[in-house]
Formats: sequence, C-alpha cells, structure tokens
Amino acid sequence: MLEINKTAARYGDEPGLRFALLLDGQGGCRTVNMAEACCWKPHDGIVWLHFERDHPAAADWVNNDGHFDPVVAEALLEDESRPRVEPVDDGLLIILRGLCAAPPAEEKHEAHAGGDDLDLVPLHIWIDQHRLVTLRDSGHYITALRDIRRALENGKGPKKAGDLLAMVADKLVRDLEPVLDSMDEEIDELDELIFKGEASEVRQRLKLLRRRAVQLRRYLAPQRDALSRIEHDDAAWLSDRDRLRIREVIDKLMRFIEYLDAIRDRTSILHDDLATVIGERIARNSNRLAALAALLLPPSVVAGLFGMNVGGIPGVNDTWAFLIIVALVVVISAGTLWVLKRIDWL
Repeated sequence: MLEINKTAARYGDEPGLRFALLLDGQGGCRTVNMAEACCWKPHDGIVWLHFERDHPAAADWVNNDGHFDPVVAEALLEDESRPRVEPVDDGLLIILRGLCAAPPAEEKHEAHAGGDDLDLVPLHIWIDQHRLVTLRDSGHYITALRDIRRALENGKGPKKAGDLLAMVADKLVRDLEPVLDSMDEEIDELDELIFKGEASEVRQRLKLLRRRAVQLRRYLAPQRDALSRIEHDDAAWLSDRDRLRIREVIDKLMRFIEYLDAIRDRTSILHDDLATVIGERIARNSNRLAALAALLLPPSVVAGLFGMNVGGIPGVNDTWAFLIIVALVVVISAGTLWVLKRIDWL
C-alpha cells in the first residue's frame, strides 16, 4: 500500500502531468509521481491525476496505463469540449468548462495571453469511486483546481470521490460570478456614457460585452444540463450530501444564465439607445448644414447675379453700389436667419 503523508503538491515536475495527489480520506493528501500512480491500487485511497490533455505523455498514459475503456480514453483526449456527462459502468465521463485565469507566481511560464474575449477552458474528467482524472489543455490555468489542491495540502479538502466532484463543480461555477458582476458594472458605465452623450467609445465596448454574454451562455446552458445528469445519476459513491451540493451549483448556474439573459437584454436596449443618440446627432448636424446652406444662398445668388460678365449690370459706375449690395445681403441674411429660427431649424 502507498504510504500516506501530508506534503505540498509538486506542480509540473513530470512531462504532461501537472500534479498527482493521493487523498488520505481525512481531508489531506500527499504527492505521488507517475511511477507511483501507475502502481496505484484502489485500496491505496482516492487518487487525483491532473494532466495536460494535448501532451503526448498524457495521451500515452490515458491510452495505455489508465486502463480506460477505449471509448472513454478517446473522449478524454478529443478536441470536442461541449459540456456533457456520460455514465460508463460505475464511473462518469464529464466535460465541463471553467474560466481561464492568470497563473500564480509558480506558473508564470504558462501565462496565457488574454484578450477582450473570455477564455473558457475545457476540463475533461473521469471519476469513479476510487479515482479522479482531469485533463486540460496546456497554456491554460483554472483556479478552481488550484484552490482544491491547496485545501487538500492544508488538510481541509474533500474526503471522498463524490465530495471531490461536487467541489470541482462548485469552484468552476464560483469563478464566473466576478465576471458577471464586472459585466453588470460595465453596462452601468456604458449607460451613463450614452446618457451624457459620450457615445464615441461605447460602440466597440458594447460589441465586446455582447460577445462575452453570448459566449458565456453558449456553454453555461449545457453545463447546467450536464450537472443535472450528475445529480440524478445512480452512482453508489455519490451521497445525498454530494447531490445536494451539486443541486446548489445547478441553482447558481441557472441564476447566472438568467443574469446573462438580463445582460443581453440590457445590451440590446443600450444598442437601441446608442442608435437613437447617433441618429439624433446626424439629424442635428444635417439641420445645421441645411441651415448654413440656407443662410449662404441669398448672398450666393446676389454675388452670382452681379458677378456676371455681361452688359447692363446696374451700379457699375456708382461709387455707393457696393455698399448698397452688401447692406442688401446683410438684410436678406438676417431675414433668412429669423425665418430659420421661427421654424426651429436653429
């Protein structure tokens, strides 16, 4: 039997293996290496192996040393990442999505270059009564797994497989709440900018915000359905307490989905408000240009008439003719300006 003692988990010491933990059933764990993991037996305790899905060493372990059904092994390594759950014998094949975060100081070499779009990392999971295997792509980082690992290192982690699965699901959903709060705050800020008439920077930010909402909802809805299947699965290692915790996670997901629907509706309203503001600005500028053209029309007509190079133009030899024409233009322009104000063009 593998000896149990509490030690800090080494992270990324072996190619393709991010960490391997052997739970002691009391909330603690110890680190094991790949060789020990291959020699692991169910009576040694619950083992948690976390791999880089796209690493050849991980693929080799899943296909050969993991002793998985070929269908399960293929699903754990495939690129398809839509959230789903498939019961296989007494275990569960699960694919969930978690928010990609910046790595801590110990993983700065894996920092993922973030952009304006959210990065939802696929997490492929196999779990049964004695073993949890998780796989995520290299170059990504999920804080949910880090927090569970640290809890185990401190002796305050999950004690059984069902407890571990419920905690993974809960932590994955927990990381979404700050994102939704920041999106809601950004909507309030954009609403204030539109209200103040500062619409120049709103369009691009509103476009990115709507894209985030659509992207999140695209995966949260099937993730809710997947967790619902876990809750109703008849696996013996899932206790009533585990099902209750998963039910709470589902309720939180449903609230988040409703929140995203509200954000999407609010962004649609803001888009309409922005279009109205831009339309009013265009109409106002058009009115100003039309008014300016109307003001310049009488002087242009007079200048055109007296600028013709033909005979018979009055006042050619009159020294006061120019001043009279200027006065006439001023009077006509003033009259045009008064008319424009009367009809609310200015």
